Amino acid sequence: MKIATYNVNGVNGRLPVLLRWLEETRPDVVCLQELKAPQEKFPEQAILDAGYNAIWHGQKSWNGVAILARNMEIKEVRRGLPGDPDDVQSRYIEAFINGVLIACLYLPNGNPAPGPKLDYKMAWFERLTTHAKDLLATGLPVVITGDFNVMPTELDVYKPERWVDDALFRPEVRAAFHNLVDQGWTDAIRTLYPDQVIYTFWDYFRNAYARNAGLRIDHFLLNPQIKDRLLSGGVDREVRGWEKSSDHGPVWIELKDPD
Repeated sequence: MKIATYNVNGVNGRLPVLLRWLEETRPDVVCLQELKAPQEKFPEQAILDAGYNAIWHGQKSWNGVAILARNMEIKEVRRGLPGDPDDVQSRYIEAFINGVLIACLYLPNGNPAPGPKLDYKMAWFERLTTHAKDLLATGLPVVITGDFNVMPTELDVYKPERWVDDALFRPEVRAAFHNLVDQGWTDAIRTLYPDQVIYTFWDYFRNAYARNAGLRIDHFLLNPQIKDRLLSGGVDREVRGWEKSSDHGPVWIELKDPD
């Protein structure tokens, strides 16, 4: 079972890139972030024609998350992260697919920091950590994936000294990520590549992609019930170099079938 996460940075504007990538790599499950499309503008027919069922939680101009599945039923569990009924931002969707509970998230950026946006990010992180504990308690195989907007360590950022005051790398943000992981989650990509420089995002500015001046901010967290099924994973880095591509590259893992 191949699961991918991809911040598409506008699902309609990047649709040719998305469809080409789906055709070339054929992941079984795809979690998308930053749809930047209201609910009624999601390109459902194009996704269906590509062989994928889909559920999505849209929002005009901003945010938005979706889960796609190839030749498999998607049983939606929830949309929206619990803990704040007044939060209307479309950043979380959860579904049961092929025996695995899959959570797709787009964690707030938090900049400029300090300020209200960082406060929102930290509150969202706290809600995620609370919900993740409940997911662990289910005993089901669980994968939490998406754009976390966090570089967990200095290995995950090009020239970390330039990012010390940024909301993606501030100490309290990194601490929140590690607090989440320490519940009992496995950072799949870092487990596969413990010492390697691996990035998932390259800015459009300063020729960042060509210089490999990137960040690792898109993550897979696996619970104890599924971590031993991890076979492989990586970043489809070349997609970032395609014309009119997102500033993220698709990230994927492959899980073996349960015993």
